[in-house]
Amino acid sequence: MDGHDRGAKVVARILRDAGHEVIYTGLRRTAQQIVDTVRDEDARFLGLSSLSGAHNHLFPKVCQLLVEEGLDDVIVFGGGIIPFEDREKLFSCGMKAIFGPGTPTTEILQFIEQACEVSGSGVGENGTWHWESSA
Repeated sequence: MDGHDRGAKVVARILRDAGHEVIYTGLRRTAQQIVDTVRDEDARFLGLSSLSGAHNHLFPKVCQLLVEEGLDDVIVFGGGIIPFEDREKLFSCGMKAIFGPGTPTTEILQFIEQACEVSGSGVGENGTWHWESSA
């Protein structure tokens, strides 16, 4: 979202290598552009990345738009430089995982696998489950 994409590209590659279809939208997309892509591509998961400190504004906005557009079942996760004290707010807007620097790539794959099995894990489904990241 914010101009730092090295981590996002690493995550995209490990997801592709694990057999997942990945659509990388590039840098500096608006919240609406991201939601439009999710809808148009019928995505089940959405990964967001922010290193600029704007995660408390950008991530909830994307989650809000997903819900407003009826995409409640999309599972949203994020990564970047996100302080632990900010994570609860992001979970409360519907995000299901936050991965910080140094997260093992295997953990992200485990999250995807487990999230598929959890009922009500979409951004607008009011489920309380979220992933506890090691980083």
